[in-house]
Amino acid sequence: MSKQSRTESLENHAVNVSCVIPMHNEQETVTDFIAALTEQMNQIGQPFELIFVDDGSTDDSVAKLKALAMPNCQIMQLSRNFGKEIALTAGLDHAKGDITILIDCDFQHPVDLLPTFIDKWREGYDMVYGVQTNREHEGKLRRGMTRLFYRLMRMLTKVDIPANAGDFRLLDRKVVDAINHCEERWRFMKGIYAWVGFKSIGVPFKAPKRSGGESSWRFRNLTELALTGIFSFSDVPLRIWSLIGFFICAVTFTYATYIIIKTLIYGVDIPGYASILVAIIFFGGIQLLSIGILGEYIARIFNEVKQRPKYLIADHDSFQADDAGGKNA
Repeated sequence: MSKQSRTESLENHAVNVSCVIPMHNEQETVTDFIAALTEQMNQIGQPFELIFVDDGSTDDSVAKLKALAMPNCQIMQLSRNFGKEIALTAGLDHAKGDITILIDCDFQHPVDLLPTFIDKWREGYDMVYGVQTNREHEGKLRRGMTRLFYRLMRMLTKVDIPANAGDFRLLDRKVVDAINHCEERWRFMKGIYAWVGFKSIGVPFKAPKRSGGESSWRFRNLTELALTGIFSFSDVPLRIWSLIGFFICAVTFTYATYIIIKTLIYGVDIPGYASILVAIIFFGGIQLLSIGILGEYIARIFNEVKQRPKYLIADHDSFQADDAGGKNA
């Protein structure tokens, strides 16, 4: 769709917007979030649908959603906690709009930025993503690990993943279709967004503190996600160990040549048990580490070839407006 046709569609209120909202134990914020998001979408003036994907919540988040019974709203309950990457995947699978907005319901993704996103889409960008400019609310360790992760991704992969760009973004229909064609079960959505390409632009924003509840992202979850990103988009770790193996063999051959020459000239030295022990431990550690790297890739192959579904839906409620083409109330 050209820039002119996008402008005309917006002026004619002919752009259908899907809002995908993943959630996990958000009972403290979900009601206020719906009110804020609905008000903002009504101001934008385009027909829209809300797709809530409950990722195995154990609180009253879903009950509060169903009590509202909003028009043009879908509530999908996954059968268990599959993780945010899969929850986003489920939402994108069911999004039917011309554009899709991914947004969290903890108010850390400001709803008042959505008109800017749509303006950028009008200008011809197929993907508009929020870039977080403040991380003061995060600990020093987490900020440092985040910077290290993005540096590693730039070094190890050919996919250009913008730093500090999360899941808060607008996607054109063709971008959603491209993402839905990515069938891997070990999902790293930031990498997938970057891998599919298309014309993209970042919009800076300051993320406020959560208005309620606690984040489900712990250090362990973030570490697992980072490893998934590296192993899903790079084969450099495998190649590195080939180079390390070649280097060790070269050093060993050089040292063996030196020993032979020295023995021929000066005779046999007293055996060095300490040096032998250190060498055995060193090479044993190298072997175990390389096997571990191989194991990470094999584990991912093992899970992919089983071809299990990426997610299972336990319950799916859909609330439709009387006039499906009209603006939501």
